[in-house]
Amino acid sequence: MADFQLGGGAAPVLQLEGISKSFGPVAALTHVDLAVHPGEVVALVGDNGAGKSTLVKVLAGVHMHDEGRIRFLSSDVSIPNPKSALQLGIATVFQDLALCDNLDVVANLFLNSEISPLRLNEVEMEVHSWKLLRQLAAKIPSVRIPIASLSGGQRQTVAIARSLLLEPKLIILDEPTAALGVAQTAEVLNLVERLRESGLAVIMVSHNMEDVRAVADKIAVLRLGMNNGTFATADVTSEDIVAAITGASDNAVSRRSADAGTEEGQERA
Repeated sequence: MADFQLGGGAAPVLQLEGISKSFGPVAALTHVDLAVHPGEVVALVGDNGAGKSTLVKVLAGVHMHDEGRIRFLSSDVSIPNPKSALQLGIATVFQDLALCDNLDVVANLFLNSEISPLRLNEVEMEVHSWKLLRQLAAKIPSVRIPIASLSGGQRQTVAIARSLLLEPKLIILDEPTAALGVAQTAEVLNLVERLRESGLAVIMVSHNMEDVRAVADKIAVLRLGMNNGTFATADVTSEDIVAAITGASDNAVSRRSADAGTEEGQERA
């Protein structure tokens, strides 16, 4: 698989080698490779059933992979459960966001992560909440308003801010702009830019090619649970990416992917 590296040759934060996962007789992932570097946004794209959600859940500790190797911060790791993912430094913001509408922003940010387990330190939590939101240049008027009163973009902001609480090295965003309007989408894409600028590695799962092209440094295509190429965004057209997603045989992306696979096979041999 072709792999385009940013960050002056820095080692990947995350490197997957030959990751496979099956559910009974159904192969959801087959020998998937992926690398994400510091300060890099990798868009993970593919049709429904391509394996994107399964790969995200493997990285989030929801599913254990069956075969392959996960390297995180240059060390071989296993991710048997969500807690271990967080401890490693992998934070995932799922599409449902898992926010409590009846609680305010502070309470959502620190839910199950209260600074003092016996007596809540409200002042310290509020100060830290503002710090997290300022880090993202968030447009939220108050940390004491209920989540239910926020827009879709603001809710996504709170979920992303919560993911920063444990200072992760990799953030995975699952369809972060789904069902958002134009202004709210722009707000979330700005957040992704902020994450990149802070040096974090980001995986963004998305079906929206415009959003992908707006923020992604490279695009990894999954098809039928397998790699169908990883490409520098600046060097490939949206039409070629769609062709890789759908499996069209005579297109630049498929040819590059085939060539890269041949080269990789020769190197491993």
